[in-house]
This record gives sequence, C-alpha cells and structure tokens, in this order.
Amino acid sequence: MSLPKEPRQKMINIMYLVLTALLALNVSAEILNAFKTVDNSLQSATGIIDKKNADIFNSFKRKMEDPVTREKASVWFPRAQQAKKLADETYTYLENLKKELKEEAGLKKNEEGEEVFKEDDLDAPTRLFVSDPPEGKGKGKELFRKLSEFKTQLLAIDDTLALEVGKNLPLDLSIPKTNNKAGKDDWAFHYFHMTPAIAAITILSKLQNDVRNSEAQVVEYCHKEIGEVEIIYDEFQAFAQADTRYLMQGEELVITAGIGAFSKNAQPSITIDGRSVPVKDGSGEYKITASEPGLYSKKVRIDFKKPDGTASSVEKEVKYSVGTPSGLVVSTDKTRVFYAGIPNPLSVTGGSGDEKVNVSFAGSGVTGEKVGAGQYMVTCKDPGVATVIATDGKNTQKLTIPIKRPPDPLATVGGKAGGPVPANFFKAQLGVAAELKDFVFEGVKFKVIEYTLVFNGKGFPELAFTQIKGGPYFNEEAKQYLKMCRDGTTVVIDEIKVLGPDGTRKLEQNISFTLQ
Repeated sequence: MSLPKEPRQKMINIMYLVLTALLALNVSAEILNAFKTVDNSLQSATGIIDKKNADIFNSFKRKMEDPVTREKASVWFPRAQQAKKLADETYTYLENLKKELKEEAGLKKNEEGEEVFKEDDLDAPTRLFVSDPPEGKGKGKELFRKLSEFKTQLLAIDDTLALEVGKNLPLDLSIPKTNNKAGKDDWAFHYFHMTPAIAAITILSKLQNDVRNSEAQVVEYCHKEIGEVEIIYDEFQAFAQADTRYLMQGEELVITAGIGAFSKNAQPSITIDGRSVPVKDGSGEYKITASEPGLYSKKVRIDFKKPDGTASSVEKEVKYSVGTPSGLVVSTDKTRVFYAGIPNPLSVTGGSGDEKVNVSFAGSGVTGEKVGAGQYMVTCKDPGVATVIATDGKNTQKLTIPIKRPPDPLATVGGKAGGPVPANFFKAQLGVAAELKDFVFEGVKFKVIEYTLVFNGKGFPELAFTQIKGGPYFNEEAKQYLKMCRDGTTVVIDEIKVLGPDGTRKLEQNISFTLQ
C-alpha cells in the first residue's frame, strides 16, 4: 500500500504493518502444547525400545555361555554390539544438539529450579541449523552428514543387512515434496527454518527414536541368526494367602501358597504347620474345616531354588478367625474393599433373624440398598472409606471398608497392546479399545474418549500426529495417516483418556507399534 505523506498517519500505518507481522509470527499455546505432548510420547516410545534392546542383549550373553549356541553367538554378538555403539554415539550427539538448541532459545532455571526456554523462538533453530557463520552455526549440514554416516555404517556391519533390513530402516533422510521452492534442496532448511524451538526439539526426539528403532532392527536380525529371545525369570516372589479371614463353624478354609514367576527349575516345596503340601504348577492348596470359635494362625514355609541354583526359603503367617452362627456377621461378598461407581455386594447375617437386623451406611457418597434376605448392594461415589453399622438388637458390629477406584483398563488396538504387528493388520483397525481384564466384578465397561496418535518412521519423513476426541474411533485425519503406513512405520498412542463407572481418567499406559 502507498504511505501517506502526513507524518502521524505514516507512523500509524507503519505500526499496523509491524503488528501484523508480529501476529503472523506468533505461535499459539495449543500448538506448543501439542508438540510437547508428541515429544513426551516419542521419549516414552524410545524408552520401550531401549528396554526391548536390553532384553535381547541379555539373551545374547546367555547364548554366548551356552555351548550349543556359543559358536554362532560369537559371530553375531559383536555385530550387535557394533550397532549399539553406533546408535549410542548418534543418540548422544542428538541429545547434545537439544541442549545447545535450548541454550540458543534462552535456557535458564525458574524459581522452582526447572529448566525453561523460549519454546516459540523461531530464530534459534534457524541460527543453529540453517544459517551459516557468522550469522549462525549451520549445524544442519553436520547433522545430516552424521545421520547419513550412521545409516551407512549400520548397514555395513554385515553384507546381508542392506538387503534384509535396509528397505525397512526407520531412519528416512529424504526431503519431503513441498510447494515451497525456497530451500527445496536443503534438508536442514526444510525441517528447521523458522520452526518453533519446541517443534525443533520434537524433530530431534523423532530422529533419536528413528536411531533406536534402526538399532533394534539390526540387533533383532543378528539375534535371529542364532535363535529367538529367551526370557528367563531372575526373581521369585513367595506367596501364601487364605480365601477368607472370617468363617463360621463347619465352613472350609483354603490356603494357597507357592511362588510367582514360576519356573520348573525352582522346585518349590511347601509346608503348613510342618505338614507337607502337594505342589502343582508352582503352588499348593491346604484345606481345613473350621471348628471352635476363636482367632487362629497357620505357619507357611516355602522352600525353592533361585535361578542361580542357590536354595532359598520364605516363611509367612496366615491369620483367620472362626465365628458362631448366633453372632452378627458383616462381610463383603467378593473383595476386601468397595469399588467406586460399581454396585458392591454385602452380606449381613445374625442369629436373631434377618427381620431384626438393621444396617446403616456412612461415608461421603456411600449408599446401600437391601436386595434380599441378608443381602445388600452398596454404591460409593468416590474413593475413601465406607462405614457399615449393623445391629440385631443384641450386638452391634461396625466395619470400616476402604473404597478404591476400579483398576485401569488395558488399552489395545485390534486386541494388541503394542509391539511388532503386520502393517495391513494395523491399517484395518477402527480405533482404540479399553478392556478391564481379570477383575473380580464382571461386566465393568470402559470407553476410550480421547487419545493422541503419533506416526513416524517409514512413510513419514515428517512427524505426523493427530488428536482424537469424543470417542474411540480414528478420525478422518488418522485414517489418511493410516493409508500412508507401511513396513517400518512406528505408531505411538498416548494421552489416553477413558470413561468408566467412576468417571473420566487418564491412563498411565502408552502403546507403541512397529509395523512390519
């Protein structure tokens, strides 16, 4: 536009142009938070890959010690170690770049001692990666060269890797097609020019994830040349428990004892009050019939062998009490606790007859309803404590019962909670489900209402993500991304929220899939 000659109006127009430019450069808080969410998801997924790689290397060490597999392992274990060394060096290099980028964006500590930097800084990534000295540092060329060298050296570890692994290697350094002709042949320009600092940090996290995924594919290939991963339990937990702590005369008490993470090599033996108990599948059952009223205890001893062959033993005490039919008895039917949002069955019996028993309930949001002779259904709104007071005119019993939230459900896609899956299988799924497994109450339902999908690796030269809100099914944007998935794509599902009987909650779980 033409500027007027009148000085005051000219100044107003210039200020308008400056303000417009500043508004164009402003990055919304929602976008910055979205990048932080994706960055957290990528770091979580990378941690899962690290754990998987550690399990494989533990298996390598065992195969080196086994005379049957030692010869092959001595050939492929050094190759896997070389892949890990290359990945560690590249990962550390990227981590140092993150720190340098934060310093470029004004890294400092706030009053709480936390590190903060200008997350929406558009100039810091440009200076560090794109602009050449003296205006900037131009480290984008060095970054591209180091990633290219890592990929080349990784596939050169063995002649077969380029053919078997190379086509699916997640680290893709090609420049995506774009209508923007500026810097179209400059890899660093495409990813870091005028990019918010937090977005550049997320890109570096994606590259770290690609590096660990690439390492995992090479290490898995080396291991498969010897044999599959062996998972050997290296710790055991002894247990002893009764099916109830209160029973009446003539009722049967069952004590179950054994060891968790059972291995046949543990060879457990169990005695209760010095009497040997038959063992099957790592545990044994001991049954007694209640006789005289009173408080009782049973001494349980569990002897077993540790994985290293050494003997170990654990002693536990199981306590229980025996009552009489004439007494007033209040007992939860299925658990030792109440669960919020779920009808909880409660039994109340007394020797004077059901018609003379009066039951009341206390606690925030706690209500009870009689549903039959001696049978009640208790509903609790929130976690806390419920108090049940029962009286039959002669005796009064007051029982305090903890109120807990139902456990978290397991989020799955196509019945799987992460790991390697066929690409076509994953692309055919409709959304994310949540199921509460092995819970004492049947029919407790959870519905997924919100989550974040992150796509990277093969088929995604740029990190892609979308947020689904309002239900479990993939939205249109997610469906378009699914069409781009292929062998070597990594999909992370995080920030999962579900609606259950006690309200909405966010799951601690995140899911990472590697498509094959």
